[in-house]
Amino acid sequence: MYPASSSVSAPARTAFPSVVEPGLRQPPRRAAGVVRRGPAAAPSHPLSGRIDLTGPQQAQLRTAVAAVQRICPEFTPAQLLRRGGRTALLIGTSGRAPAVAKCLLDQSPAWTERFRQEIAAYRTFVRHRPPVRVPRLIAADPDSCVLVIERMPGRVVAPQRHPAQAPTRADVRAAVSAYSRINAWRPPTGAFDAPIDYPARIHRYHELGLLTDRDTGDLHKLLHGLAHAQGQFCHGDALLSNVLLSPAGPSLVDWEHAGWYLPGYDLAVLWSVLGDDPASRRQISQQAQAGGPDARDAFLVNLMLVLTREIRTYETAVQRSMRATGPAVPGAVEAGEEQRLLLRRLHDDCWVARRAVRAAVGTR
Repeated sequence: MYPASSSVSAPARTAFPSVVEPGLRQPPRRAAGVVRRGPAAAPSHPLSGRIDLTGPQQAQLRTAVAAVQRICPEFTPAQLLRRGGRTALLIGTSGRAPAVAKCLLDQSPAWTERFRQEIAAYRTFVRHRPPVRVPRLIAADPDSCVLVIERMPGRVVAPQRHPAQAPTRADVRAAVSAYSRINAWRPPTGAFDAPIDYPARIHRYHELGLLTDRDTGDLHKLLHGLAHAQGQFCHGDALLSNVLLSPAGPSLVDWEHAGWYLPGYDLAVLWSVLGDDPASRRQISQQAQAGGPDARDAFLVNLMLVLTREIRTYETAVQRSMRATGPAVPGAVEAGEEQRLLLRRLHDDCWVARRAVRAAVGTR
């Protein structure tokens, strides 16, 4: 939640990582012709002591600041960290303590419900402490969709959703360990819902042409075998950008997707974004199948749905970029090419996951 949004990039990869099923043949790789960039530095956000309320969205931002101070009068905004199409993120202080205020700008029913789920998660953490560090809740209002939480110290493992270059092995291990501890936690019954209706999600992706008839049949066969599998509590958005590392240990932020999933959902998200790190992907795959065939099949169902969602997201982004930008816009060509390269990698990843799903169905 804390790092500012970054463009998606996908540099050339010299080796294609393996997925759960050993012995799968990997698809041929095409040269991308992209020069690798160095590791992304952890973002620094010094407090400026003022917020610029000018510009085309000044009225919306002023409304957000007023909403924050209405529920938390002691909050003093110092800097606008990020303003996207759906949320504004303000950093400042609550009393003398560093704080972050998150305000929903998109008041559509789907995003309102998601924001309220995040507030409910932080309220649950007040009564039931999770096994990892999370921001302390300071104030929240589900009606106006405003959340004020402690600003956690530390640096993000990677600021990008799909890192341009693999983070260090130690950082990835810390992230996997933090999410794994969450997966082993059993919050009280009724505290969290199940965010995904798996049959409905598969049906929707099939209707959109993102899954073939065979994909749909194979996934339903695996789901049938998992009918009595116990759910697993997951963060639900297990990105490296949601892990903050500090000497006191890792902290996890952004909890609007938290809930009960088929086992391995967080591992599937991590696998999907570590395209530059085949060693970590192998570790995640081995961890996912360590629980036996059911754990393996649940991971594969999750992986297919996660990769399909990513493909849908970036196909939409590429189409929007082609319509709205041109060579005259600085950086537009480079950003569009990066998105296309990432999209190509996601399709290759989905091809490997599809082969693994078919192999798993053959063992049922």
